[in-house]
Amino acid sequence: MGRGHSHALSLTRRALLAAAASLAAFPARAQPASTLFISHPATLAHDPGPGWPDSPARLRALFAALDAPRFAGLARLDAPPASRAALLRVHAPEHLARLEASAPKDGQAQLGADVVMNAGTYEAALRAAGGAVAAVDAVMRKAVRNAFVASRPPGHHARADSPMGFCFLNNAAIAARHAMGAHGVARVAIVDFDVHHGNGVQEIFWNEKNVLYCSTHQAPHYPGTGAVGETGAYDNIVNAPLRKGDGGEAFRAALTSRILPRLDAFAPDLAILCAGFDAHLHDPLGGLRFIEEDFRDVTLRVMEIAARRCDGRVVSLLEGGYVPGDLAASAAAHVGALMEG
Repeated sequence: MGRGHSHALSLTRRALLAAAASLAAFPARAQPASTLFISHPATLAHDPGPGWPDSPARLRALFAALDAPRFAGLARLDAPPASRAALLRVHAPEHLARLEASAPKDGQAQLGADVVMNAGTYEAALRAAGGAVAAVDAVMRKAVRNAFVASRPPGHHARADSPMGFCFLNNAAIAARHAMGAHGVARVAIVDFDVHHGNGVQEIFWNEKNVLYCSTHQAPHYPGTGAVGETGAYDNIVNAPLRKGDGGEAFRAALTSRILPRLDAFAPDLAILCAGFDAHLHDPLGGLRFIEEDFRDVTLRVMEIAARRCDGRVVSLLEGGYVPGDLAASAAAHVGALMEG
């Protein structure tokens, strides 16, 4: 066992004890509108280098926005690193070993055309996944009604055996499998409104009839997946591609015609959101034209179904959004909606 792996395990034990103590401090049944915000300063240590879109400035802006007085009622928790058991529910051991071995002591290490690590990346990725797990724990134990995890790096492109598209660990898939494995959840729905299709999530759950993956995204666009005809082995994949230049009206049409009816009919026990804000009209990595109100609207629509189908249980995980100010404003609109639930 390498020194890095021993350190990660030690870190995991300490952080999980702290997280358990924090969760125990919450009331057994919180008020219905109670929302948990999970993040960690380690998210800022993941730094792929100058000019890289997924910069620490994204989270600094988001932290500042959620420090506003209107968010004083948020419950807050530091994200623990994910346990190896949680990671292995999704990822191959060889993938985890490669990530650990590739972490540089200084500078950057490039694992692929769109995947760069520095010394802080591995811990940040562990805490991104661990935050997703902690959010599921809090929601399933009714410590809070819903949760938002602000983390870097994002996750929905990560495949079971390889990183991709700024993503190292598939946070949404880890959260879903943890809900099913640790809490006995029978049916999980994942709704993804990032400008990019979550190819990793789709691939991981292609053959799982008890996981529904629904995505709106720009097409044609990176990563080239997400066509309407990609429906999964059990008709459990629902893609609603949008065209470059589409805004809130087209987004709502896709939601009401394809995504929300399937979500409602699936009747999940838990809803997970891949909350990407790079469909914003100013974002350099996409060509959609959403505004803050569109992110608020989709949140409220999913919450309305969740209130009827799964006692309001929603876990939201940050994905993209690469203009710090726009990300902060969009996330604030999203979290504000969660707090209304």
